[in-house]
Amino acid sequence: MLTLQQIKENPERVVERLAVKGFDGKDLIARLLELDAERRQLQYKADNLAADLKKHADSIGRLMKEGKRDEAEAAKATVAAIKAEQKALADGVAVAEKESTDILLTIPNLPCDAVPQGKTAADNVVEKTGGPMPELPEDALPHWDLARKYNLIDFDLGVKITGAGFPVYIGKGARLQRALIQFFLDEAGKAGYLEIQPPYVVNEASGYGTGQLPDKEGQMYLVNEDKLYLIPTAEVPVTNIYRDVIIPGESLPKKNCAYSACFRREAGSYGKDVRGLNRLHQFDKVEIVRIEKPENSYAALEEMKDHVQGLLEKLGLPWHILRLCGGDMSFTSAITFDFEVFSAAQQRWLEVSSVSNFETYQANRLKCRYRGEDKKTHLCHTLNGSALALPRIMAALLENNQTPEGIIVPECLRRYTGFDIID
Repeated sequence: MLTLQQIKENPERVVERLAVKGFDGKDLIARLLELDAERRQLQYKADNLAADLKKHADSIGRLMKEGKRDEAEAAKATVAAIKAEQKALADGVAVAEKESTDILLTIPNLPCDAVPQGKTAADNVVEKTGGPMPELPEDALPHWDLARKYNLIDFDLGVKITGAGFPVYIGKGARLQRALIQFFLDEAGKAGYLEIQPPYVVNEASGYGTGQLPDKEGQMYLVNEDKLYLIPTAEVPVTNIYRDVIIPGESLPKKNCAYSACFRREAGSYGKDVRGLNRLHQFDKVEIVRIEKPENSYAALEEMKDHVQGLLEKLGLPWHILRLCGGDMSFTSAITFDFEVFSAAQQRWLEVSSVSNFETYQANRLKCRYRGEDKKTHLCHTLNGSALALPRIMAALLENNQTPEGIIVPECLRRYTGFDIID
């Protein structure tokens, strides 16, 4: 969440930047400033009372020794009254602090200056395009038909076992899925990311730490009896490794990667946009996470973008990078770049990765800090990105590589699959 100091330094700019995300923060920011003034006034009174309390408390023993019992009793009564007033003031401070925190949790991160104005995906900016555009025959099949033709994925069986959005991968489909996971992990390892195998469920504190709560409860699967949430992405457990941690400055950056299944209740509307692998309730993904000093985080963001671009190039897929406008960004992000691949049989672009810098927003919630050369603690910057999400990569690979003889497996995956073609 935003820090109160950040808001106090320039409240007008905070309101202005929130508006880029389509968030009207004027009244909330004004209320936060009021609460801060109230809290400081109450604390000032409490601090002044502390001196009076010490003076009267110190006098009690002296008055008793001097035999001035009546005056000593009066001093005791004064001490009791001061303590009661102190408690009332402390309660007032606590109430103001709680309301401030509650408000801060509802305010999204500020988009950085590079984020374009806009309300919807139509306002996103195409930054870069690459990869060969396939030429398919007119009778080319979409991936859901290819999956049926070659017995790679059974969507109906997933509905029988669980429900819509939970596909069952079979034979070469399962092996291709496993090959992609291993390829992505191996490439992340080569790039210096330490592999983590995290839990697939997290507690409420972890959800709050990365900003899934209280913003996305409706999208997460909840285990009611234990108040545990199935993870929507490995970002959540991996970033929470650093919750309530002070990292030695010389130990930064921290670079982690993790494979996990991901679970999301919201799976979009009905129609062609959600057919097959386009949008699922359960899917696999490899995530990269970085913890950085603030001055290095935007260079790290570029490195992460280059890493994701490199994966798509090795897979031979057509891709482009979108810089998201304010209205299409997540609650917690300061800037986000989406990678999309072209799915030739569907004739549409499919999102396969989001790479984001959260600046100090998550770190403030997590209390993730580093100790600088000045020996003081400072909030870190957190970043993460999909490298990559599998379903739409699988969809594009099947569609774009179909031939009359079968589906050609990209060369970079063949040592993992053990086959060159799906026929």
